[in-house]
Amino acid sequence: MRTFEGTGSVPAGFGPSAVTIGKFDGVHQGHRAVIGRLRQVAEAHGLRSVVVTFDRNPLAVLAPDRCPEALMSLRQKLGLLATTGLDATLVLPFDHDLAALAPDEFVQRVLVDTLDARSVLVGSDFRFGARGAGDVTMLERLGREHGFSVEIIDDVRPEGERRASSTWARELLAAGEVRQASELLGHAPTVSGIVVHGAARGRELGFPTANLSPDSEGLIPADGVYAGWLTDAGTRYPAAISVGNNPTFEGVPRKQVEAYVLDRELDLYDRMVEVEFVERIRGMVAFDSIEALIERMHVDVDVARELLG
Repeated sequence: MRTFEGTGSVPAGFGPSAVTIGKFDGVHQGHRAVIGRLRQVAEAHGLRSVVVTFDRNPLAVLAPDRCPEALMSLRQKLGLLATTGLDATLVLPFDHDLAALAPDEFVQRVLVDTLDARSVLVGSDFRFGARGAGDVTMLERLGREHGFSVEIIDDVRPEGERRASSTWARELLAAGEVRQASELLGHAPTVSGIVVHGAARGRELGFPTANLSPDSEGLIPADGVYAGWLTDAGTRYPAAISVGNNPTFEGVPRKQVEAYVLDRELDLYDRMVEVEFVERIRGMVAFDSIEALIERMHVDVDVARELLG
C-alpha cells in the first residue's frame, strides 16, 4: 500500500480510482467491509482502491471538548490499513483550512483533481465540506457533474441490531471486554510503546515486567489483569498484563501498562514493543499483604498460560 501525506504528495496522473472516505479509527469490521467492497469495485473496473482519511479526528480541531480518545495512533491505523489489500491511503492533514472547504471544493480538489475518482463509496450518513454541509444527495449530484458514481454501503451489524462503530469499541475497552472488542475490531486491541524503567517491584516479587511509556500509542483498556501477547521485533511472547495504578502500592501512575512475559526474562529496555490484549482475567484490587499479592500473581500467570494455550 502506498501512503500519501496530503494531496500534494499524490503524483500527477494517479488514478483513475475507487475511493472511500472516513476516519477509520480502529479499522473495525465495518471499515473492513467497506474496504472489501471498494476492492471489488476497483478490480471490476480497473481502478486503484484508495482510502481517504485524516491525520486526526476532525473534532480535535472543530470541537476538542467533544473529541473522543482515539482507538489507535495514525501509525497504527496505517499499519492495519496496509493489511487490507488497498492500493493507497491518502492522509489529509485536518486543519481549519480543510474544515473551511465548501463541499464542491472538497470534491474538486480531493476526488477529482487528485485521485481522478470514478467510483466513491460512502455510508448513508456521510457528511463532507464546511460545517458538514454536503450529504449523500449532494455527492451524487457532484458525481454526475464530474463523472463518478456513488455507492451507498450498508452498516455492518455484527449482532443484528447495533452497527459496528468506533464508539462501540471504546465502550467495550472501557469495560475491559477485550475479547468482545477483538471480535468487533477484527484484531486484538493493541498498545505500542517504548519499554521504560519502572520501580522494579515486579522483579522484586519474582515477576519482572516490561513497563510501557505513559505516552504509548493505542487506547488502553480498563484497569485489571489480562492475558495477551508482547511482540518485540516480530517475535510474539505470551504474557500476563497489568493495567492500572496497582492499588497495593502508593505512588504508581494511573493507567500504567506492565507486561510479564511468561517463563522468560528478556532485556527490553528502550525497545518499542506491542502489547495485545486477549482476555481479561480480573479487575484491579488492593491486597492486604505482599504475600497475598504474590499468591494471586501466581494464579494470574497460570490463568494466562491456560487462556493463551
